[in-house]
Amino acid sequence: MSIEVRNVSKTFGDFAALRDVSIEVKAGELVALLGPSGSGKTTLLRTIAGLETPDPGSGDVLFEGRPLSELPEPERKVGFVFQHYALFRHMTVFENVAFGLRVRPRAVRPSETGIRDRVTALLQLIQMENLARRLPSQLSGGQRQRVALARALAIEPRVLLLDEPFGALDARVRQDLRRWLRRLHDEMHVTSILVTHDQDEALEVADRIVVMNRARVEQTGTPDEVFHNPASEFVMDFLGHVNLFHGRVESGRTVIGGVALESPGQPEGARARVLVRPHQLQIERAVEGQTALRARVVRVQSAGPVVRIEVRSETGETLRVDLSHDAYELTPVQRGDEVFVKPREARVFLEDYSI
Repeated sequence: MSIEVRNVSKTFGDFAALRDVSIEVKAGELVALLGPSGSGKTTLLRTIAGLETPDPGSGDVLFEGRPLSELPEPERKVGFVFQHYALFRHMTVFENVAFGLRVRPRAVRPSETGIRDRVTALLQLIQMENLARRLPSQLSGGQRQRVALARALAIEPRVLLLDEPFGALDARVRQDLRRWLRRLHDEMHVTSILVTHDQDEALEVADRIVVMNRARVEQTGTPDEVFHNPASEFVMDFLGHVNLFHGRVESGRTVIGGVALESPGQPEGARARVLVRPHQLQIERAVEGQTALRARVVRVQSAGPVVRIEVRSETGETLRVDLSHDAYELTPVQRGDEVFVKPREARVFLEDYSI
């Protein structure tokens, strides 16, 4: 089932939740709606689900090219998974998963044997067949979320919508479940849309990411595209930690302290904001004939997959540098050491944009 959102706007009183939003989701694709709180991603998901209607005359949502407003609800076949599970507390795991099948009209309701076979297969899929008789209160948060997902899948949806499904779980469980969700999607190929504010989750799980901000779409692309080629300062800043420098364009270069970066096409004299990711900075003890920022080491944190070094530059910025352990062993530094910091890559944005 392909989905297309065309020029949709949605307002609640004086508040604009969506402003002329357009996205496409291909059949069998898993797309993440990523953005901060209030960016419009949940409103967009609810509009795709038919729980909200676009403002009159603003646009429409199409399933397989047909306007959602013209599709009878049974034909939409949308499964919805909420953040807080929404399981029936008085029902067992088995009955929670079976609920959507049991409430179907008699003419299309499966037989009792058919329901049992379908639910058993789903419980095996989520690796919970041995917990079928338990109540939700007897499950962990991760188990409850898997039951909620199985219940949504029981009706054999053509579209699966997930509204921050792992937001209430701790970090370790979240990591396990998002890998599990990706494997599940690869097996079932249900067209899926995931709302999240967790950058790592979107980058790890999604085929494509829609980055939203202030009720608009900032950028759409694969995880590699939005991370390595951000369309705006907001996208780069939101997708992971960045170091911010203030500079000025001079003779086709942006100058920050002792560093000059090539900036062809930028207006002369314009003030610029230069964003560099921590892994794109390198530390040297000395420099010979190269431009670099003089800085002093404030903190070294070597516990973890990378060594994080915090320095304060001569121009006043507090910067974070991420080095591999091998690279750190070649240039070990300690708190108080004077060093030189050089960006290997950087993105330059003019100062007409505020995060």
